[in-house]
Amino acid sequence: MVTSRGGETTPPSMANETTNKQVILRDFVVGFPKETDLYVTSGTLTLRVPEGSTGVLVKNLYLSCDPYMRGRMKKSRPGDSYVEAFQPGSPISGFGVCRVVHSGNPDFKKGDLVWGVTGWEEYSLISAPESLFKIKHTDGIPLSYYTGLLGIAGMTAYVGFFEVCSPKKGDTVFVSAASGAVGQLVGQFAKLTGCYVVGSAGSKEKVDLLKNKFKFDDAFNYKEEPDLDAALKRYFSDGIDIYFENVGGKMLDAVLLNMRRHGRIAACGMISQYNLQQPEGVHNLAQIIFKEISMVGFLLTEYFRQYPKYLEMVLPLIREGKIVYVEDTAEGLENAAGALVGLFSGKNIGKQVVVVAHE
Repeated sequence: MVTSRGGETTPPSMANETTNKQVILRDFVVGFPKETDLYVTSGTLTLRVPEGSTGVLVKNLYLSCDPYMRGRMKKSRPGDSYVEAFQPGSPISGFGVCRVVHSGNPDFKKGDLVWGVTGWEEYSLISAPESLFKIKHTDGIPLSYYTGLLGIAGMTAYVGFFEVCSPKKGDTVFVSAASGAVGQLVGQFAKLTGCYVVGSAGSKEKVDLLKNKFKFDDAFNYKEEPDLDAALKRYFSDGIDIYFENVGGKMLDAVLLNMRRHGRIAACGMISQYNLQQPEGVHNLAQIIFKEISMVGFLLTEYFRQYPKYLEMVLPLIREGKIVYVEDTAEGLENAAGALVGLFSGKNIGKQVVVVAHE
């Protein structure tokens, strides 16, 4: 038995209990999500994995807000999405950075830092820790980078640009949603490859960021362009070789008119469509035939084996100051709903991160 300060005895199991704050989905969402679609509650948790379990218990430090999570907030049918829907009344989940508190798995020990899929809560029991990546590089690198630059955003930019688009020096590259977690990296990778790069974003502040911090050759505010086709012709008089697609809808339609022969499109996301009950049609798809354009959708899960190769490339670039990264942080699970929902109105500047606990 364990004795408390008041002299009362407490069972050992209770001595290992702690409160566990969680972000819960209230119900399936139709249309644009609202902060009230999520709520925070608090329960209790035992700080040990169950007897005989090979899982790990982690303390969550940083959580990643990502557009794909919107698809998990709606009721879906089989085949609607590549990832299962959140369940109303239960904590939502996503990628995050964690520290192992207790382990039933020989490959993980207390104190290990990891990143991977975890719950939006203070502590999570992860039953399949094989999907977690151990964090081995922390010298001078913020841990929060493993939600973005050194996590799924970085890998997404790397795979979509280098593996899908096969860039070469002198290519013309257009990136939509260019100031976001992935877009800012695609633009920098393109510049390091010797490409001409233009990005679009939704505010003057973001456009300035693209040109001045990320060193894009140019950028424009799509909200100020009544004719996207004409806008793209201003920046790409000879057409676009590579389009990194994050938006879909009207932007994709305009880009198709401006692609060069044998152009390549990496279809990463289509955030303009995620909250629509009836997605917009794309009218210029015939351009794919006329110009022999390759348009390829990709899922990062098919490329995780390349993570060591990505680290080998990107870590020296970070340490040499050749890659910069901008994060937009929200403090505490109480502000997590606002951070996630804000993605869909462009409130974030850079990678949106929720800080659960500071090291």
